[in-house]
Amino acid sequence: MKPALYELMNSQGMRVVISNLGARIVSVFFVDIFGIERDVVLGFDNVDDYLPANHRSDFGAVVGRYANRIAGGRFSIDGRSYQLPQNDGTNCLHGGPEGWQYAIYDVVEASPTRIVMCLMSPDGDSGFPGNVRLTVTYTLSDYNALRIDYHATTDKATAFNVTNHTYFNLNGVDGDTSVYNHVVYIDADRYLPVDSRMIPTGDPTPLDGTPMDLRNPVMITDRNIDSHPQLKQAGGFDLCYVLNHPGDLSRPVARVDCPFRSIALEVFTDQPGIQLYTGNFLDGVVGKYGTTYDYQYGLCLETQHYPDSPNHQWPESPGIITPDKAFDSTTIFRFSISDMLIL
Repeated sequence: MKPALYELMNSQGMRVVISNLGARIVSVFFVDIFGIERDVVLGFDNVDDYLPANHRSDFGAVVGRYANRIAGGRFSIDGRSYQLPQNDGTNCLHGGPEGWQYAIYDVVEASPTRIVMCLMSPDGDSGFPGNVRLTVTYTLSDYNALRIDYHATTDKATAFNVTNHTYFNLNGVDGDTSVYNHVVYIDADRYLPVDSRMIPTGDPTPLDGTPMDLRNPVMITDRNIDSHPQLKQAGGFDLCYVLNHPGDLSRPVARVDCPFRSIALEVFTDQPGIQLYTGNFLDGVVGKYGTTYDYQYGLCLETQHYPDSPNHQWPESPGIITPDKAFDSTTIFRFSISDMLIL
């Protein structure tokens, strides 16, 4: 199979381009307050550019089997230890160098507002146990909401954590403006502190009194990376927030506003955590429209289980699926005209 593109469009004129390569969101086109259609997703002009032989990127992809990091690339289930590839220092990151972001999915349904894709991952894939079948469904509503439904089954207990790794820039990705001017809100009282390996050091910790507290909307540029060791070591935000109302799809867990385009993005999820990553490792890759993606040119809002969950004892975030319990999860990205505007 070859990489292909599929376009979704709703009655409001919003367009979303999806690829079967990594089940990626390639583009989201949204009309701003000035009547200009903006592509607000980082990526490449040609679908073949997403192939690992050309660029090893997570742009827009569904990453797995285990999104985020597993310490030492190692975990145990029922007394048996499994060793994974170590592609982030000693950690396994996003399933390893051959993660699902580079797999080509089978497209089993495609319509103007919905696409369903499936992936079969065999027992032993990148060291993970179990035959896993993943279904990813994208649905675009007339309320400018892009819904992602995940369904996964396995025949053997395995570490499992999927997320969508889209980099958003609500300025539009055809210019040279970073996400410094984005205003971010996250409904979380706690976060997971990490060590120098970006591995959680223990249980969730209150955000009170830290510059990472985003319960009141904050412009990213107002948070100096030297203001806290967690920001300094990551070069910006790269933290898992412990959400206050996991499982409640009726309220947004995060919101991003771009006051210079008057575009807003709300995130809804039933997952226990969300990783805010501000593109700290973007290093000059040339993307769409000839734009250079430098430091903090995009941000990710990765809904997921906690990093390294199989090696901890968090009942709300086990990071394990079993044959008798399928994985079902939903994340929604909803776009709108923001009430913030700076001319």
